[in-house]
Amino acid sequence: MTGVAIRKGQERAQAPGFTSMGTVRCDHCGQEFSISHPPEIADSARAEKQAKWLELVLTKEHQSNKSHADQLELPDC
Repeated sequence: MTGVAIRKGQERAQAPGFTSMGTVRCDHCGQEFSISHPPEIADSARAEKQAKWLELVLTKEHQSNKSHADQLELPDC
């Protein structure tokens, strides 16, 4: 796994042992997701690409009237 996005406001806001790489906010509803990487492969350039991917996913969920998941595994961008 190269990263995970966890919706903020839950009991678990970050994956245990992972390094926080930033936050993405949904433009439609304002929900925030914390992007985290395993410390041995933490990469800010990858996190930026994953953030753009996540923004697209969040937009598509609104277009499909789907709720945001609590956690998403991020692709290796």
